[in-house]
Amino acid sequence: MKKSKVYTKTGDAGETGLVSGNRTLKSDLRIELYGELDELNSRIGLACSLLGSELKFIQVINFLHHIQSAIFDLGSNLACEVDNREKYNLPQISNEFIQDIELEIDKLDSELEPLKNFILPGGSIVSSSIHLCRTNARSVERKLVHYFNYTKEELPANSIVFLNRLSDYLFVLSRHTNKIMGNEEITWKPRK
Repeated sequence: MKKSKVYTKTGDAGETGLVSGNRTLKSDLRIELYGELDELNSRIGLACSLLGSELKFIQVINFLHHIQSAIFDLGSNLACEVDNREKYNLPQISNEFIQDIELEIDKLDSELEPLKNFILPGGSIVSSSIHLCRTNARSVERKLVHYFNYTKEELPANSIVFLNRLSDYLFVLSRHTNKIMGNEEITWKPRK
């Protein structure tokens, strides 16, 4: 029987390879960070699967696929030392893509009632899954800032801005899906 290409056994001692071929511990902050991006991407994939059962969300799904590709772009940059990023011609998150996200936020938000109170995450399963994506995006953003403050390594272009806009987009998208699916938002009522 021919050996599968899925497992290489090169990581069995707790190390992994970077884009450059250099090895580093799997516990390295860099690996932790792009592992978090992988988790975020998987959560967005789940949200796409849940949205996929509704034809009215096809444009949203297509845009989420662009976001997933951008997450891979960011992950590839984090999986490479700064000095080697240009050498490997790694894709960058452009200012234009940030503007695309902002346009999507504005479009979806224009169809929603203005918020007067905080809302509780929830509603439909779809909206709840998008809220999980949102909180995961915020977590990755915090870890990216921590990584920069700890290592002082130059971050990939627009990485913090991208994650910040992404979590805003996911918040508005969660509200939008609830509206389209006829689910009311539950407002936060402080306990007395």
